[in-house]
Amino acid sequence: MTALDAWDWMTLVFALACGLVAGFFFAFSVCVMKSLGALPPALGIAAMQRINVVVINPWFMTPFLGMAVACVPALAASPLRWHDARAAYWLAGGLCYLVGTFGVTMLRNVPRNDALAAVDPGSPEGAELWLTYLSSWTHWNHVRTLAALAAALAFSLALCV
Repeated sequence: MTALDAWDWMTLVFALACGLVAGFFFAFSVCVMKSLGALPPALGIAAMQRINVVVINPWFMTPFLGMAVACVPALAASPLRWHDARAAYWLAGGLCYLVGTFGVTMLRNVPRNDALAAVDPGSPEGAELWLTYLSSWTHWNHVRTLAALAAALAFSLALCV
């Protein structure tokens, strides 16, 4: 067995970070949103509003934003190191994460969170928004979950070549 080089270590960290983010989003898709949806709208809205504040913390933001930042040099290095068998996996993983996870979060989930933050949980407007929020937010959460999982897979496969 050969020693891991710096590119291998980078790839391992990327695979783990993407897997961690995918797992976090997966939990929302399979239980958190279903649980919040089973509550009366005012309680579900208030809980999600609180989650959207609490999630802005170093434990989540470090892997989530760190991977978005790390994908830029990984994407730039891919064509420059195309002779390396791992380059196509770095490119695929970087694109999946940057577009499918980070991009979807910023363009689809965050605007919905911002709209939810602006409503009174007990208002009729809040209850109306909540109905569409649950389905649309969860749909886009599925997309970003799968994209983070695909990125984790691509980076993991890069370790196998």
